[in-house]
Amino acid sequence: MKVLVTGGGGFLGKAIVLRLLARGDAVASLGRQAQPLLVKRGVKVFRGDVADRGLVGQAVQGCDAVIHTAARVGSWGRPEDFHRTNVTGTQHVLDACAQHGVGRLVYTSSPSVAHGPGDAEGIDESHGYPPSFDAEYPRTKAMAEQRVLAASCDTLLTLALRPHLMWGPGDTQLLPRAVALARAGKLKLPGGPPKKIDCTFIDNAVDAHLLALDRLVRGAACVGRAYFISQGEPMPQGELISRVLAAVGIRGPFPTVAPKLLLMAGAAAETWFRLRGIWDREPPLTRFVARQLTSAHWFDIGAATRDLGYLPAVSFDEGLRRLAADWSDEA
Repeated sequence: MKVLVTGGGGFLGKAIVLRLLARGDAVASLGRQAQPLLVKRGVKVFRGDVADRGLVGQAVQGCDAVIHTAARVGSWGRPEDFHRTNVTGTQHVLDACAQHGVGRLVYTSSPSVAHGPGDAEGIDESHGYPPSFDAEYPRTKAMAEQRVLAASCDTLLTLALRPHLMWGPGDTQLLPRAVALARAGKLKLPGGPPKKIDCTFIDNAVDAHLLALDRLVRGAACVGRAYFISQGEPMPQGELISRVLAAVGIRGPFPTVAPKLLLMAGAAAETWFRLRGIWDREPPLTRFVARQLTSAHWFDIGAATRDLGYLPAVSFDEGLRRLAADWSDEA
């Protein structure tokens, strides 16, 4: 089939593009950056933003399916910027799919759309959406996810995946930030009773997307549904962070801070930045990040196993070995 991957130059998007190519699919990519590697591999690259309705239509035309990974990420920024990419951009993808007769759409969502105040321990997809959010990213991703699922019909089959804390070789978000903080001596972990969190190695996230694409057929149980995706190996947050950093040569122990102080610091930093109209860079800590650090968040992936056939093929330990080898190659 011919598949368009939005965000095809990103961490997850590029990994999906390369896997689709490896199995023989024709692939197009839509993203903000030039992608000479993908062009050399025969990928038709459309350079631009999903908020550009005309460009999205051009990219979608002639495709059998779309995997929509493009998003504005982060815990700080102007609300209208997040809405423009995550909500309006997703609506453009939906409209283009309907206009050009695309039959399948896999949307990359986030577990944060279901994580409200407090701990999220082993919840499943029946948990629903919280009444409010700490940041524009989860709020707009929840809005977009609901639009995608509501759009599912006989002519356009849709589903949403919620991969949790993706990491691995090629990571452009979580790992580089953690490494920078650790090297600067600014990485602090929450103290108090340990809270368990889970994550997703990049190869497992790609597996989930391809399984979803292939299972998304008329009458399938997955049509119009959202699914949590993770390793299925929750562990204390300090252990997870320390082990990933150790794989790239950064070893603790790291100082700890009382969870209440982290939450207060996140709120104070946001207030300071908001009063001064600073939107082009993130505060040193936000409420969203503080809550992620101080609460449990791991999810039941049983539905994804049942309906998609998803099982994490790469264990956490094996993922660490692959990350360490890749990091050594780059050093």
